[in-house]
Amino acid sequence: MTRVEGFIATFALLILLGASIPSNAQRPQQQGKQRGPDQQQQGAQQPKQQGRGNQPAAQQQQRNPNQQPAVQQQRQQDQQHQRQAQQQQVKNQQQQVKNQEKAAKQQQQQRSRQQQQVKDQQKAAKQQQQQRRSQEQQQVQNQQRSSQQQRQQRAQQQQKTQNQNRARQMQRTQQQQREQQNQQRQIWQQNRASNWNSQHRSWQQRGGYNGYRIPDTYFRSNYGRNHWFRIYNLPFMFAGGYPRFQYGGYWFNFLDPYPEYWGNNWYETDDVYVDYYDDGYYLFNRRYPGRPGIAISISF
Repeated sequence: MTRVEGFIATFALLILLGASIPSNAQRPQQQGKQRGPDQQQQGAQQPKQQGRGNQPAAQQQQRNPNQQPAVQQQRQQDQQHQRQAQQQQVKNQQQQVKNQEKAAKQQQQQRSRQQQQVKDQQKAAKQQQQQRRSQEQQQVQNQQRSSQQQRQQRAQQQQKTQNQNRARQMQRTQQQQREQQNQQRQIWQQNRASNWNSQHRSWQQRGGYNGYRIPDTYFRSNYGRNHWFRIYNLPFMFAGGYPRFQYGGYWFNFLDPYPEYWGNNWYETDDVYVDYYDDGYYLFNRRYPGRPGIAISISF
């Protein structure tokens, strides 16, 4: 706006200068009129002959008053054209300033749009990153949920197997139980030690256990000192010179006679459990805590 004010001041100065020029042009005419009477008096005193000789000059003076208005009119037109040109120049300069201001405003708007675009892109990138994190977390949760469901299904299957085994055990008739008891009584009497300390061997003495091993997870869920049972109502058979019984889906084979200090009907009255001790599997009697167990092997 400072440039526009400068142009307007320049234009006003030119107008003032143009207005002063006609007034200066009228001064010679006024001086000529003042001198007119003196020259006429002098002309009257001169001889008529001289008047005759100056007739062309008088005629020229008579013509000059007719030419002076035309010159002044031409000057005024030139000044008017000059003022119009100056005004047009000022308008052009004002329009140029407006165009520059408009261009600057457009550039500012463009920069603002670019900044907003950058902000929108950053916001979109942040949203995409948050979405990826959310999807990854959801995927991890789904995997954990699936693993938990699989564990629950395995546990339910194991429980189902145990229930089926118990159901099969309960379905046996009393006659079968009596027959088994009589058979077990005879077999157990035949496999009772007279001096168990000298008649049994530990797995360490046997060179270590090399048979089938029950998976740790299943073993902890079904065996150990907290999972005791009684043998007399379990599947039972005699093979290889020693008795064997089935519990929890596995067959357990006796490798030594049972101690002589165990009762005659211990397999009916005593709670026993299978545990892995030191170097192999053993059958322990809860009635005799702290006493060694009988070495046993495992098969399907």
